[in-house]
Amino acid sequence: MNPKDLFLLSFEALVDRKVRTLLTILMVVLGSSLVVVLNGLSAGQSAFLEKQLNTLAANVLFVGSGQRSLSSFATSTSNSITINDVIVQKLRSLPNVSDVIPEYTGSVQMNSEGNTQRASITAIDPSKLPVELPNLEYVDGSTVSPGDRSAALVGDTIVNPPGADSAFVVLGQTIKATATYTDAGKQVTVVKNFVVTGILKPSGNTGIDRSIIVNLDAGNQLLHKQNRYDQVIIAATTPEDVDTVQQEITGMFGKTLGATTPKAIMAVRQQAASGNAAFILMVGIIALVVGAVGIVTTLYNSVTERIREIGTMKAIGAQNITILALFLVEASLIGVIGASLGTVIGIGGGYIMSIATTTTPTGGGPPIHIPPIFVPMDLIKVWLLSLTLSVLAGMYPAWKASKLSPMVALRRE
Repeated sequence: MNPKDLFLLSFEALVDRKVRTLLTILMVVLGSSLVVVLNGLSAGQSAFLEKQLNTLAANVLFVGSGQRSLSSFATSTSNSITINDVIVQKLRSLPNVSDVIPEYTGSVQMNSEGNTQRASITAIDPSKLPVELPNLEYVDGSTVSPGDRSAALVGDTIVNPPGADSAFVVLGQTIKATATYTDAGKQVTVVKNFVVTGILKPSGNTGIDRSIIVNLDAGNQLLHKQNRYDQVIIAATTPEDVDTVQQEITGMFGKTLGATTPKAIMAVRQQAASGNAAFILMVGIIALVVGAVGIVTTLYNSVTERIREIGTMKAIGAQNITILALFLVEASLIGVIGASLGTVIGIGGGYIMSIATTTTPTGGGPPIHIPPIFVPMDLIKVWLLSLTLSVLAGMYPAWKASKLSPMVALRRE
């Protein structure tokens, strides 16, 4: 039997049992599309994390009081020391350290011409921001005045709150910051006015984008820090010196100071994301296997229903290999159709899921949208996997059909 006739007979057999065929194809479609979606979202997430890492300097370390946890970037105070100017000078004395930048952090209520919003505040030498964010840019007209206690730089998210129709502040505008602290059991409120001298363009660093930045003296006064720093940013001489500097800090201060790097933070997040993606991908493969079981059921039932037809074909000269090929072609058709539809639906589903899972960061900020990335080679691999499983699923029913005796088959009612 020539290939064309073999194909036509297989196709007609599937059409004759259209409901069962469609349900079987649907199982293959679900499995393959699920794998395509997960591959695309996983690749997109990896690219997003890589982009986030690239916005940070590779030679910096973040040092805080106590042991730091990479999983949450939290600080334990059970075994810690206060970071003051003495500690900062000791850190500056370490070899392979090019700069040490102390900072205060806190939260304030911002008031701009009657409009208010809660914002983070970072007190740091503003001229040192590029050490942490090498790609930092300002809107036109911005100026950086490290020695001006009344000057403030404002992050993009503060300037353009999500959902707002107009900017919260503009260059040259005066804003009022209100902070509270507890002293001797009493709550104290401090109010200070700042002039917006600079506006940051979106940096990719949500902490900076949601902050106002003032100099150290202004932050110390507003937040009542009493020269106790919340964090120190250390710039190693080169990225290759980061691990050495981290070991030197541990050797000098033990667990009383915790140091970590943007690279380490991103590595942990990437590892967690990869683990989740691998687990979910296994679910997709299981769905493909379920689809293969459906093919086995469909073709096995087809063999049972077509025993007399198979017997007739053998009686007029059809060879075992022809019957075997007939059922394998049916399985292949199911696989090709299911894998092709699954690939297309999976790509569309990936974009839909990406839009549906767009989130707004806690505390405000622009929505985080991670578009899927579909690698052609990955799509081909999924398509071939779906087809291969379909063909393998059809092997037993095809073998069963090819071994039927024509005499026994023709006697079957």
